[in-house]
Amino acid sequence: MSLEKTIGLIAGNGVFPLTIAKCAKANGFKVLAVAVKADTTARLKPLVDKIIWVNVGEFKKMVNFFKTEGINQAVMAGQISPRRLFDKRIHWDKELDELLNNIANRKADTIFRAIANLLKNESIELLDSTSLLTEEELPKKGVLTKRNPNQQESADINFGFDIAKKIADLDIGQTVVIKDKCVVAVEAFEGTNATIFRAGLVGSGAVIVKVSRPRQDFRFDVPVIGPKTIVIMKSVAASCIAIEAGKTVVLESAKTISLADKFNITICCV
Repeated sequence: MSLEKTIGLIAGNGVFPLTIAKCAKANGFKVLAVAVKADTTARLKPLVDKIIWVNVGEFKKMVNFFKTEGINQAVMAGQISPRRLFDKRIHWDKELDELLNNIANRKADTIFRAIANLLKNESIELLDSTSLLTEEELPKKGVLTKRNPNQQESADINFGFDIAKKIADLDIGQTVVIKDKCVVAVEAFEGTNATIFRAGLVGSGAVIVKVSRPRQDFRFDVPVIGPKTIVIMKSVAASCIAIEAGKTVVLESAKTISLADKFNITICCV
């Protein structure tokens, strides 16, 4: 699928939208961004050619901006804080209100797929959000850090990988925390960081396993780790994180790996 020379960016929170913007610009694209108030960082503004700010429920404003600018292809990067989907104070415009009231469930994949269909109805194609990334952001199999996983960590990775895949297939979450072949925590709607925080219940040495869904739609909700992941792991004394090779985005990879080495945390791609 070819990309246009001008591309829209639907930006949520975190570093992922910044990475996408930088990669798009490096590939010669003009980037027009829709940023979500109270979620998207202001650091995105100097990285794009034009930006508007919308409230989380303002779907039509986003569509009108893209149409006015002649955008018919866009990428989605970054999360919207999960708790905001249940915030009664948020006003959803007609399109999103009908979507949320009529979808079969509120699984992340269900919501984002429905939004992608809404965009398609408006002649805006949502693209694979990894299509602009390099191998640096989507590493292949191997150990990224100086330290290899030890015997116990390797056993926990092997134990946790299949479990994580089954959880992901059920669209519950993409991350599990393992300690001595025991499932300590399973990611749900709260996200990976909150799941890792729960690893502190078992003391040091927990292993994080993060995977993609067996039928992952790379247009949205792509598994991502970054420097913040490593800092949170350090705070709960987790010792190792295993990610799915070629299917997990490593944000600010040099910084992420450097932090992991500093804290003696292993990052491996399996």
